[in-house]
Amino acid sequence: MSASSTRALAPYARPRLDRGLLDVATSVVPYLLLMAAMVALVPVFYPLALLLAVPAAGFQLRTFIVFHDCAHGSFLPSRRANQWLGRAVGLLVWTPFAAWRHSHAQHHASAGDLDRRGDGDVRTLTVEEYRAAPWRSRVAYRLMRHPAIMFTLGPLYAMVLKPRIPLRSMRPRIRHSVLLTDLAMAAVAAGFCLLFGWSTLLLVQLPMIVLTGGAGVWLFFVQHQFEDAYWEHADGWSYDDAALRGSSYLKLPQPLQFLTGNIGLHHVHHLSARIPNYNLQAAHDGNSVFRSVPVLTLRQGLRATRLKLWDERARRLVTFAEGRRLSAPTAAGG
Repeated sequence: MSASSTRALAPYARPRLDRGLLDVATSVVPYLLLMAAMVALVPVFYPLALLLAVPAAGFQLRTFIVFHDCAHGSFLPSRRANQWLGRAVGLLVWTPFAAWRHSHAQHHASAGDLDRRGDGDVRTLTVEEYRAAPWRSRVAYRLMRHPAIMFTLGPLYAMVLKPRIPLRSMRPRIRHSVLLTDLAMAAVAAGFCLLFGWSTLLLVQLPMIVLTGGAGVWLFFVQHQFEDAYWEHADGWSYDDAALRGSSYLKLPQPLQFLTGNIGLHHVHHLSARIPNYNLQAAHDGNSVFRSVPVLTLRQGLRATRLKLWDERARRLVTFAEGRRLSAPTAAGG
């Protein structure tokens, strides 16, 4: 980040204990209360419990933003407090703290870099890479990018399966984070099943995984996947440009902005990850550098799921059909 940007955003990159505690009170607390209400309603009238899953998923998503900010060390003034709160909240969002913090730091360091794709982002091929891939790889890519797969099976993979697997390639500290989180979650699940039964666990948690996970996958997708997104090879890549041109400003209705912890102001967050979520709006409003960033409405964000490939000549994300048309002259000439 440039020195001028650092100076301009420094006043907003100061966590406050009172605001952090207020965020916990308006995220973790209502999530746990709604979960308790769902558990109580399962044996009485499950349709009402299922209805409560909608606001519960919203507050679980807001809880994830608390976890997210703790991983950046930006939520509370104390580094140690961020770590312990992040580990505890990680159990509520099914995610090992140290492992996710490492992966997410890689994402921030490489977002928009064509030569470092794959670190914590949605897999994206260029038009030419897609055309040159074997047919099995093209089919797998189409399935992976299809909304029916991305927002149903995607959350199961992203929330339930992937965070549970300690890889040999991980550093010992990160691998231990995965294993300890898995053990803690297994203990919590076992205790829950002893008290309420495994069927109640499934009836409460499965709707949450689909709703929270689906919304989270979509948010993460549209933050960097829109038509005029930013992708450059390493020799031309710029951190500031990746933040200001490659991270969207998703303008959501106020209730949704509240439940998503202001993460739609993703351009501010990528320019300075040290700004806590509760200061993102003020940072955006107070700095002219953000006036020309890409803006997406809710409708535009939903339509962005049609985009599949990066066209290096047109310098924009395109649909599969557009990718075929745009590459046709090259194919004819070759």
